[in-house]
Amino acid sequence: MKIAIIGTGYVGLTTAVVLSYLNHDVAAVDKDESKLTLLHEGKSPIHEPGIQNLLDEVWHTIRFTPSVAEVVPEAELILIAVGTPPKKSGEADTRHVEQAAREVAQVCLPDRHYTLVVKSTVPIGTNQRVVEVVEDVFSARGIRGNISVASNPEFLQEGLALQGAFYPDRIVVGANSDEAIDTLRRLYQPILEQTFDPPSEFPRPPSYHLPPMMTTDPNSAEMIKYAANTFLALKISFINEIAGLCEEVDADVTEVARGIGLDARIGQQFLRAGLGWGGSCYPKDTAALLGVAAQSGYKMPITEAARTVNFRQRERIVEKLRGTLGTLKGKSIGILGLAFKPNTDDVREAPALDIIRELLAEGAIVRAHDPIAIPNAQAALPGKDDTIPELQFTEDVYELSYDADALVLVTEWDFYHKLELRRLAKQMKTPILIDGRNVYSPEEARTAGFHYIGVGRI
Repeated sequence: MKIAIIGTGYVGLTTAVVLSYLNHDVAAVDKDESKLTLLHEGKSPIHEPGIQNLLDEVWHTIRFTPSVAEVVPEAELILIAVGTPPKKSGEADTRHVEQAAREVAQVCLPDRHYTLVVKSTVPIGTNQRVVEVVEDVFSARGIRGNISVASNPEFLQEGLALQGAFYPDRIVVGANSDEAIDTLRRLYQPILEQTFDPPSEFPRPPSYHLPPMMTTDPNSAEMIKYAANTFLALKISFINEIAGLCEEVDADVTEVARGIGLDARIGQQFLRAGLGWGGSCYPKDTAALLGVAAQSGYKMPITEAARTVNFRQRERIVEKLRGTLGTLKGKSIGILGLAFKPNTDDVREAPALDIIRELLAEGAIVRAHDPIAIPNAQAALPGKDDTIPELQFTEDVYELSYDADALVLVTEWDFYHKLELRRLAKQMKTPILIDGRNVYSPEEARTAGFHYIGVGRI
């Protein structure tokens, strides 16, 4: 199938390389010159486990271009995968989606049928708005045009995107056109039937079952995406709220999570207490859902509470530091992890950034480490070593601990699981470890010489 993908961000590039691997004829469009330069050199502009190797494998068959007009006219299927950044109100900004739809409609041939699919995470009703944009362009061109519009939300997890793309739980399609549904069924047939040879890095899980393709109306498909992410965010915030109470009553939240997770109705996933969620999905999508609700005059107190609990977790970490050290002014604090989660360099809405900003505001000296996210964190935080001497970045985690008053583990990289805790503790001025992700056992850390403080741990 001949496919054009508009946008080579996280969703667009992952989708492009996967569909190309499945032998579709893929052309990807992006107007960001820096991204295109990297892609033309065969380099991935995003960090995602396995994506560079897969890009190497399909690079000779996939095209990257800044021109919609170059690839859309001959395509059968066009996927819109551009960003929808939040507005000040929290609502998702769909201007880029509408502009992409407008540019597509400008170059569609009147004698061909196209299927235009929105993969971007968009507010409910955006699909209908895209239909209106396309029809307005066709009317201005004086043609009838023949295009079906569908919603096909993605459910990828950063750090596990390719695994999720090849072996999804489900594929959701929202469309009012049988033609669009049939086209998407053909697109995903190798995944729905698992007839492809798995990439060596991503073998098919032994227990994997064929995924269903759920078809529904466009509004429901758009709502499914928001509802899914909001539910997962709620689950994380719930266990974090329980962790706070565990600290008051001397219970261990890891034991509580294990106990309730054994109930099949609850399940064990997303019950890890810690610093909460960040990234490009949960913060943005929960805010966008509240924005949609506000437009309808509908209250969503549970979603609002989940956001409150989540961002309070970051404040509680600083409170724990303050309670242990007395004052933060002049204290040297080491931050382990800057990305919002492991296996990505994404620092959008990362807990580490808020913690660092608060520590600097209280006069602390901050030294930060991350296996790959330092450049993005430097761009997101105020200044580098030469302009903000109180904020330093280091690629040597043991150097970071030297003469430190406390360490805070923020991101649970595998690298941190293997640290020599005794060596870290010996190098510190006061060996205090705030384990924001409950990575270490309290006994192990205390045996190594640390004053250990976890989240909801005894």
